[in-house]
Amino acid sequence: MGRPSLWGRLAVRAFSRSWGRDVMLYTGGVSFFALLAVFPAIAILIGFYKAVMTIGQVGEQAAALADVLPTAARAIFLAEIERLANTSARTVSTQSAFALVVGGYAAHRGFKALLAGLNLIHDESEPHGFFRFNLLAFFVALVAFALFTVVSGAVVTLRLLQHAGADIQISDSGLPYDGLLPALGLALGLTLLYRYAMAHRIPVAWGPSVAGGLVATVMSMVSSWLCAVYVEQIALLGATYGSVGAVVVLLIWLSWNVNAIFYGGAFATELEIALRAHRLKALGPPDPLPDSVVNLSERRASRR
Repeated sequence: MGRPSLWGRLAVRAFSRSWGRDVMLYTGGVSFFALLAVFPAIAILIGFYKAVMTIGQVGEQAAALADVLPTAARAIFLAEIERLANTSARTVSTQSAFALVVGGYAAHRGFKALLAGLNLIHDESEPHGFFRFNLLAFFVALVAFALFTVVSGAVVTLRLLQHAGADIQISDSGLPYDGLLPALGLALGLTLLYRYAMAHRIPVAWGPSVAGGLVATVMSMVSSWLCAVYVEQIALLGATYGSVGAVVVLLIWLSWNVNAIFYGGAFATELEIALRAHRLKALGPPDPLPDSVVNLSERRASRR
């Protein structure tokens, strides 16, 4: 399984599997509901952090969250965070309660579309029942939100340590931990998603799940970089869309990242198929039946 040609064929097959006509519909659905859930999620997070942190720490949290977005989309994001950060705690709590309803609905629908797309990519012929599917989408949304909160909180903690004078760097590559932690959190979350939510009955093996998670994480990082180049240097969307240009940029960024997640699922599926075929080939053809059994089957067939 280590030949470059084999990995290249897997990559091409994964591309064909993840860019099908039906998969594009799920990509659009996930992107739309993710965009709908972004600003309620901001209100919920700011409400939580204002209850347990100071205004300065809320600003650090805002900077950590904004760093994952393209530069052209950060203005509207930071403006909303600044507005909520300067609002009274009672008002933010009221807005957070309302945002919890809207954001919960959008997130649940978005994760349902994500799971349905992954099931399609994995060739799942028997869909989940109505209640089981909705419960699975709700559970995946909770885990994703918890993982995102933990990772962003860790980034904020490291930034506070940096401001206090600590040297938080990886000595070999010079990459700061606050840039590495989101990638590790995304890889972990996607690995668990492919492992436990992409197949209905038998979980996907750990090897393909980890490989798919890593591939999707790398593609997400590359897609974010390419999106930034596209919207900041090639297509100046602000000149065309005006004040809503940041929303358009955010939607493009979300759709490219959803494509990366679907591609990771397709790569995990193709790797799982290749590993299964390799194991069957290693076992060899099945042993032939004894002559007595063959003769008995022939006699039974002749009597019919």
